Amino acid sequence: MSPGAKKKIVVAITGASGAIYARLLLDKLQQLSEQVSQVGVVMSDNAKQVWEVELGNKDYTNYSFNFYAKNDFMAPFASGSAKFDTMVIVPCSMGTLGRIAGGISDDLITRAADVILKERRKLVLVARDMPFNLIHIRNMETITEAGGIICPAIPSFYSKPQTIEELAMTVVNRVIDLVGLENESYRWSENPDGD
Repeated sequence: MSPGAKKKIVVAITGASGAIYARLLLDKLQQLSEQVSQVGVVMSDNAKQVWEVELGNKDYTNYSFNFYAKNDFMAPFASGSAKFDTMVIVPCSMGTLGRIAGGISDDLITRAADVILKERRKLVLVARDMPFNLIHIRNMETITEAGGIICPAIPSFYSKPQTIEELAMTVVNRVIDLVGLENESYRWSENPDGD
């Protein structure tokens, strides 16, 4: 993709805890819409349930993005020919991560991840579990060797976040950077007051 070209992004949301990360990412992609030509979203059934429990709403129905059912293999990003260049799985359960590492394309999320990897495009997995067992670590190693990026949902504190949303946003801003979108966010050692 040429520099400055608009991105085609898949956002997959699994049933791991951390629905706030998914919501903040979708909100940010709406704000950065001038850099994005298309966003396709797929949610697992568990993802919807976790969103409703953790966030207390069904606001995932309010986004203007194209949503696809978890078993819709006619979705454009189920094929490399659609040229989606980036996929973010947020939050990414260890079950989903393991299936991707094993090459098991049993739903649209794992199929799309497989497509992104085989086409040598960008796959970002916002892993949300702790502690990691050795199986998790080996699966992360496999995905990393295949070209994926493991971006654990580990917030940073040096920007001194004051709310849960600000804390979660430290992870989402890193994801936006990894996707390759221009975004205003706190940068280490950048102090606007010159101190």
